[in-house]
Amino acid sequence: MPSRTLETWPHGAIMLDAQHTRFALWAPDAYYVSVELEHGKSVAMLPQADGWFESEIACPAGTRYRFNIDGERDVPDPASRAQASDVHGWSLVVDPLAYPWRHSQWQGRPWHEAVIYELHVGALGGYAGVEQHLPRLAELGVTAIELMPLAQCPGERNWGYDGVLPYAPHAAYGTPEQLKHLIDSAHEHGLAVILDVVYNHFGPDGNYLGQYAEGFFREDVHTPWGAGIDFERREVRDFFLDNALMWLLEYRFDGLRLDAVHAIDNPGFLQTLAQRVRQQVDIGRHVWLVLENEFNQASLLEHDFDAQWNDDGHNALHVLLTGETDAYYSDFASDTTAKLARCLGEGFIYQGEITRHGHTRGEPSAHLPPSAFVLFLQNHDQIGNRALGERLHQLCSPQALRAATALLLLSPMIPLLFMGDEVNASEPFLFFTDHHGELADAVREGRRNEFADFAAFHDPALRERIPDPNAPATFAQSTPTFAASEHADLYRHLLSLRHQHLVPHLPGSVALGAQVLADGAVSARWRLGNGSLLQIDLNLSATALDHPASTHLLFETPAHQGAQLPPYSARVTLSPVGEHP
Repeated sequence: MPSRTLETWPHGAIMLDAQHTRFALWAPDAYYVSVELEHGKSVAMLPQADGWFESEIACPAGTRYRFNIDGERDVPDPASRAQASDVHGWSLVVDPLAYPWRHSQWQGRPWHEAVIYELHVGALGGYAGVEQHLPRLAELGVTAIELMPLAQCPGERNWGYDGVLPYAPHAAYGTPEQLKHLIDSAHEHGLAVILDVVYNHFGPDGNYLGQYAEGFFREDVHTPWGAGIDFERREVRDFFLDNALMWLLEYRFDGLRLDAVHAIDNPGFLQTLAQRVRQQVDIGRHVWLVLENEFNQASLLEHDFDAQWNDDGHNALHVLLTGETDAYYSDFASDTTAKLARCLGEGFIYQGEITRHGHTRGEPSAHLPPSAFVLFLQNHDQIGNRALGERLHQLCSPQALRAATALLLLSPMIPLLFMGDEVNASEPFLFFTDHHGELADAVREGRRNEFADFAAFHDPALRERIPDPNAPATFAQSTPTFAASEHADLYRHLLSLRHQHLVPHLPGSVALGAQVLADGAVSARWRLGNGSLLQIDLNLSATALDHPASTHLLFETPAHQGAQLPPYSARVTLSPVGEHP
């Protein structure tokens, strides 16, 4: 058997020149593997060490191919760079150099400048549809768009978390070149682009890896989606590490948001990924690495990663704004105001305390800078994981929402918006998929059963009102409209204040703590990098409070200019260096 170098084979189809492609598949459980081309040509792959099969074939970009395992079953390339249609069909050879970049000198933006706008590409009409929104978002004050996962999923529509071909941008949204054009155009408008990547599981339909590489998974480690992925194996680690580098180097994404890393049972993988990215990305280029991590591991934010989505902060704000305490909100139902104060003063709320499940959660985080935390009032989960997909403005008073928006956009934490937030879009954002047959039935019933513990859906008959994720109408309802609104004017004004007065001085910012003023009201202070003092007084209660204002007012809602802090109000002051109250 031929020997191989210490380096693993790059997974998938890699073009060697304009007319030749090397195919590599890790299939340790297969005896025989061939590459099947669309027009009937079959080429045997040569077995290599450690379960690899490899062949070089004369075929250009655009060639349709798939792998045949042991002469019995055809499967798509698990590292397919594009699919001709669905996850079960032909994979395509892709030329990574085909797209002529117009803004190849773009170096990204520093993390402290981030104002992130999360969006679903399909709901906005594909890559070309998203491009239409770029001028509007740049004018609003957004500095980065974050795309929900793009990995090829079954069917035409999906949130993206059912992806099974992580290297292939979803064909229903456009071609790889159209995705690159979107990124190129975003850079033209000064917008960074982040991609949400899912490295903790594969979707339930179209994942063939277990049929010829059983060792890709660990049956002794289980996740909410099934057997865990075995990151101890080098071939598996490199499958995902190379994927991350493909998005950052070939597609020129400016950052990655790693989904639910608490479901990755290998902490070393995350550190290796971060180190590999920092080594491979050109010096001087800004690339952001952001986590979603239920474990609140502050240690990962000290060196390797820029920030984490701060679900704690969202949950406390949501309880104060809406009064809802079902399910995971129950962890924030008691001492909610104190919990919000801790978030503003220290980052995480849960820093080792016991949750409703009876286990400890989190690590101390007060030593981290405010920019290590991404704060939001809504995101795809917090809207889409509601049974009916309601948006926040439909659940709380408009005055309270304005006050919370001021906190979101003028605190030193990194703000994240979800598409439609800025105009108080009336359309829901529902959970949608495009499964069929028994899987469709299971997803629909599973979705409805998720809400059995919610007071509003204890009655099974009421759960029937929950939209079927697979119905085309469920997806159609989730497309927001963007009519001009006063709320958009508020976002524009607040973001203008942020960019003018805060962003230049955010590096070196330090939280100075927060205090509870009354039930539903807090006051938080930060020292910015230039020594100025930022203070935000927030009152989400229905009661006015006596709380003296600084003379250095930056923003307040409603405008009142008095010593009192009115109901549902926010007051933001910025005291120059040497003039602190």
